[in-house]
Amino acid sequence: MRYFLIAGEASGDLHGSNLVKGLRAEDPAAELRCWGGDLMQAAGAELLHHYKEGAVMGLTDVLASAGKLLRNLRNCKQDIQDWHPDVVILIDYPGFNMKIAKWCHARGIRVFWYIAPKTWASRPGRNRKLKAWVDRLFIVFPFEIPYFTEQGIPFIYKGNPLLDAVDAHPYERLVSGRYIALLAGSRKGEIARMMPVCMEVADRLSALPGWEEVRFVVAGAPARSEADYAPWIAGRTRVDLIFGRTYDVLRYADAAIINSGTASLEAALTGTPQVVCWSTSPLSAWAARHILHVMDHIKYISLGNLCIDRPAFRELVQEDFTADAVTAEVRRLVGDADYRARMLADYADIRRSLGGSGASRSVARAMIEELNKNRSI
Repeated sequence: MRYFLIAGEASGDLHGSNLVKGLRAEDPAAELRCWGGDLMQAAGAELLHHYKEGAVMGLTDVLASAGKLLRNLRNCKQDIQDWHPDVVILIDYPGFNMKIAKWCHARGIRVFWYIAPKTWASRPGRNRKLKAWVDRLFIVFPFEIPYFTEQGIPFIYKGNPLLDAVDAHPYERLVSGRYIALLAGSRKGEIARMMPVCMEVADRLSALPGWEEVRFVVAGAPARSEADYAPWIAGRTRVDLIFGRTYDVLRYADAAIINSGTASLEAALTGTPQVVCWSTSPLSAWAARHILHVMDHIKYISLGNLCIDRPAFRELVQEDFTADAVTAEVRRLVGDADYRARMLADYADIRRSLGGSGASRSVARAMIEELNKNRSI
């Protein structure tokens, strides 16, 4: 069968690559094309468009990139139309993929959505569109089960693919001595907002007694370059930038400062004490609070905290994301043994909540079963 996959960011590329491997294992004759990234291409899908050419976040970024997004939509639709796939598999990235779902549905093209839009956090009106345009939803978090059941949206849950990705990684220590990991996000806008504060934190900690030998390691995001980090790293001799080895950077760090997203869940699964930090432009923050009412629907912004419905680690959001607050939290993560122990115990609960291994291949098998079921009708 022919599978056309669409992922719009680094985390989607990771999950998409594992799904590609699962589809190839379950369907040896599979033909796969994708809008995605290097990992999906390496797994065996023909890459037609790299996500780095269109990734944006927040209202301000979307407005600034409107022309590019429209061109990408037209090109993606043309690629699907020219190839005639058996199914289009959308991976997260709801702003773009919702439009593709509508277009595919209108033309009778089967649509699966892997890693559901987070309608439990914002934009619940999208649930009506999911019902109308998506043939099957594939969810990856346990707390989504009661939510989508209540919404009456058919779904399949086979666990979370991050467990396999984290556990299968061949870990290697890249930096000798003690260090703090810095994960500033995968988009340029996130990096530009995170790095100034993170570097101020690095400067403050470096000046403290007992921190003279501690380094700070920035895990460079996929599809980003040294130029994206250079304005803040330049001149700081105790800051390293490492690309393509995020899991290795996380595993051996004393603690991590992490932009909210998949990386915070990866830190929990690798056992790295963390503080999650997040900020956006004032316009996007205002829209999130007063138009989307995000915090009316969820208690936390981090997936790990949502999985166990309690704060395993601190979240410093918008106005709370300051150098003072982050510095104090990192010092506590490193110096308070009881605090670290409680966090690691919560991490064990997060891991248990995500189910067992083999999620990606199980999802692939379920997708093929759904397609074969439709063929037999």
